[in-house]
Amino acid sequence: MCNVEIPTTGIFIRELKNRFLCEVFIDGETVECYVPSSCRLGNFLTLSGKQVLLLPTQDPNARTPYSLLAVPYKRNYILLNTSKANKIIADNLHRRYFSMLGNRSAINREQTFGDYKSDLYLPNSKTLIEIKSVICLDKIAVFPTVYSQRTIDQLIAIAHLIDNGYNAALVITSLSPYVQQIYIDKDSVFFQALKPCIERGLQLLAVSFCFANDEIRIKKKIPIKYWQP
Repeated sequence: MCNVEIPTTGIFIRELKNRFLCEVFIDGETVECYVPSSCRLGNFLTLSGKQVLLLPTQDPNARTPYSLLAVPYKRNYILLNTSKANKIIADNLHRRYFSMLGNRSAINREQTFGDYKSDLYLPNSKTLIEIKSVICLDKIAVFPTVYSQRTIDQLIAIAHLIDNGYNAALVITSLSPYVQQIYIDKDSVFFQALKPCIERGLQLLAVSFCFANDEIRIKKKIPIKYWQP
């Protein structure tokens, strides 16, 4: 569970050329806001003219006063803030979802191993945890949705670290509570980099998030299947 401040509401206007910025109409003014996602949201959602939830920026020196949090969808919310995923997973590692990872009594964040930096690291079991997010409105989400050379490089580094005595896990998080299943594209460059990691023992799992009562929590574990177009 991850508690957040009471969100502010606004009307989404548009994404800007800088993919980390957007304009939102808040209290009669057009306000530049931070987009905490590594991908353009327009690739997955049509947000223009829709109400969105925003969180006030904690850093007094930040360029923007708010960051995007979520957009209402049906009777729930689709989270737009991918930066929350690491904290939510860290806060929930003690739960049965992650029992296969072994000793989870100590958790390090963003630990560096050469050129690779893990999202989370469990020193007692020498387990690296890489966390990726997917935004999808459907019941079935295909991952990855976009090509990322950074992700490919991370998987290559993880395979090397496994060869040197480390354990590893890849956690895919759905920012929508509606996703029931995740398919990994077997024809993707991502899968070609992932396969050697799995063959070396990488644990692969997925969970969905839900947002309600100013809390982000894990809704459930999601099955992962392989798909070939």
